[in-house]
Amino acid sequence: MKLARRLWLLGALVPALAALAALVVAGQLFRYDLEAALDHALLTQVAVESLSVSLFEGSEKRESLNLAMYPLLAQVQPFAPQGELFGQDGRLLMQHPSLPEEQVVTTLLMPGDPRSPPQLSTRALPDGTRVREAVVSVRSPQGELYALRLTATMAQVDESVRGYYRRAFSMAALLGLLLLVLQTFLARRLAGRLGAITGHLRILREGDFSQAPALDGDSDEIGQLRDVLAEVTDKLRGAREEQGRLIADAAHELRTPLSLMRTRMDLALRRERGNEELLASFRAVRGEVDRLAVLAGELLELAAAGRGEWDRTKANLVDVVGQSVEAARAEAEARGLIIFLESPTREDVWFDPGGVRRAVDNLLSNALKFSPSGGEIHVRLWREHAHARISVVDQGPGIPPAQREEVFAPFRKLSSATPGAGLGLAIVREVARRHGGRVWVNSARSRGAEVVLELPTRHQG
Repeated sequence: MKLARRLWLLGALVPALAALAALVVAGQLFRYDLEAALDHALLTQVAVESLSVSLFEGSEKRESLNLAMYPLLAQVQPFAPQGELFGQDGRLLMQHPSLPEEQVVTTLLMPGDPRSPPQLSTRALPDGTRVREAVVSVRSPQGELYALRLTATMAQVDESVRGYYRRAFSMAALLGLLLLVLQTFLARRLAGRLGAITGHLRILREGDFSQAPALDGDSDEIGQLRDVLAEVTDKLRGAREEQGRLIADAAHELRTPLSLMRTRMDLALRRERGNEELLASFRAVRGEVDRLAVLAGELLELAAAGRGEWDRTKANLVDVVGQSVEAARAEAEARGLIIFLESPTREDVWFDPGGVRRAVDNLLSNALKFSPSGGEIHVRLWREHAHARISVVDQGPGIPPAQREEVFAPFRKLSSATPGAGLGLAIVREVARRHGGRVWVNSARSRGAEVVLELPTRHQG
């Protein structure tokens, strides 16, 4: 079902039908209240008429009806009840108002027990008009039994209820029409907003991340969806650009050793060479092959870090950092360096041991490259609120402030003479990002470089 039809159904038709049903129920309650008020008036008049002082007036206690003595009889005549008095034999003795003889209906109404409560009933006249009757038996001062019947027309009640229904149904129809117009407007507006988002998603599906979704202007759920989609589009655009740069940089890094290998081979094949010359050429080519193998390995590590296909468990981070430090001590000793480790005995964190081990290994590898012989490398592990931090400090030349963000990009090196492909810190950043953490260069250090890796201690969904 389309959005417009759903809004018409749930926002116009259903509320209008519900309002109509409520009005019908209210009409029935209104009729009940009017009929209850009519019964109350009839019973009050029965009580007045059944008193001997009103039924049997004068010294002779002749029968009479109090209805006939109303001072405002002309004004209340249209809605005043009709009174009838029947004798002991059930014959009609008198009535008010008086009717022509040809309109008088001869009926018998036998008196009953005077102690019985009044009997209320409803009947329909031949012309369809409904009337409400109250019948009660009374005893005269002389001990004679009489039957008193008061009859009130319900025409005003029925007319009031019909008038209520006419106005109520008119209001319900007007409400339904207003809701239909309102929901039509809302449906078109929502359809337009969602259509813009759908169109943008189709563009994203085609791989075009250059355009942001159209501005929405509202801050409701759809507006928030548009803002999230705009943020996702920006990230996809950035990822596409970063992927392009990575491919270009990787191609450049691969082309250099390949060009050197081809040059060596061309020189070796240009003329006959002696064994020593061929061995020298093969050794040079082997060095470039090793360089390519290292580059390929780092690219695979970067790809693995980006995929985040890890087994995150709650483990002791101190053990992983300690293992990485111990593995780096042999190379440190060969370079005349000393590695110091400062950490608690235990720090339980939700992390992937393999990924974090690769990140710490790369931090130590960078520190070993830039530390001068006889220097020191300090590794520290501590908890900072809900995060665990690992810092690696060396005594090398440091990282210039302008490059402290750039060094985490793939293939970014401080200088062309720097060994390696420039992927180590990019791998560290990817590991931190996949864990929900971050990595940065401490700007407070004036000598050497300090790189800090921060990981959340709790499980990140």
